Amino acid sequence: MTDALPSVLFVDDEERVLRSLRMLFRGRCEILATTSGREAIDWVRQRRIHVVVSDQRMPGVTGVEVLRAVAEHSPATMRVLLTGYADMDSVAASVNEGEIYRFVEKPWNGPYLLDVVEQAARVAMRDFAAAQARAAVVPAPVEAASVIAARVVVLDDGGAIAAQVRELLPAAVHVDHARTLEEALSVLAEHDVAVVVAQLSSTHGDVADALKRLKRLRPATLAIVVSPLRDSRLVIGLINEGQIFRFLLQPPVRELLRRGLTAALERHAELRANAGLQHRYGVEPLRGEPSGVPGRLLQVWRRIREAAVARIG
Repeated sequence: MTDALPSVLFVDDEERVLRSLRMLFRGRCEILATTSGREAIDWVRQRRIHVVVSDQRMPGVTGVEVLRAVAEHSPATMRVLLTGYADMDSVAASVNEGEIYRFVEKPWNGPYLLDVVEQAARVAMRDFAAAQARAAVVPAPVEAASVIAARVVVLDDGGAIAAQVRELLPAAVHVDHARTLEEALSVLAEHDVAVVVAQLSSTHGDVADALKRLKRLRPATLAIVVSPLRDSRLVIGLINEGQIFRFLLQPPVRELLRRGLTAALERHAELRANAGLQHRYGVEPLRGEPSGVPGRLLQVWRRIREAAVARIG
């Protein structure tokens, strides 16, 4: 941290939880706390807040609703959802609506929560400072051509999702259909891919691990996961370790898929235009290396890694 302490707002309807958080973070940040989600939103409108850590289950307004409003009013503020009840709907909404940085479960691990919030605060302080430096400069709009000329890879063994993606996107957007993970990775090794739409049909498959690995190498590439699996643990891992952009239940609702694709293409163009924003998509270390990766996939990963290094250089 710098000498100037970051401001962190904790939102929870239980005073005892807020007392515990105050004790944990005492001296590490400027602590703000409230039991009211609506008051939290008002504070974000009125002053600079670097990180908002909100409980999910609160009367009147949910944590996801609080974080969605925070994202609208203060995009540079980092958002963390802290909850003891990880139901599938709230987990999916946390990424689809709140675009959260991390999902942390109660009872929290003190050192882990400290680390998450301090990482988030560093990112936000950097972004607020950059925004202030750019205040006198009219920002260049994202060029429509950079969105239209983008490339999308759809990993979909049956082809139905790929066909839907092609219908929803302008003809100028190049859509690659990959039936296997190896095919998808081969495209990623050869091209600058804006968005990966990945069908996830098994909790034990390689796709989830691949998305997590990919985010570490290609932070500007955004992932939309489509899956029939209502597995909150799986999605939490994809949020914290893979920073997925959207999670949609299969079959995806057409309008939700369209909105997700549009937002992802626009965000990718922003990230490519301003590489400094890519640190907002930092991920946690993988919890163990995937086992049994075929040698041919290791070769493809090596090519993706080399391509990522070449782009940085």
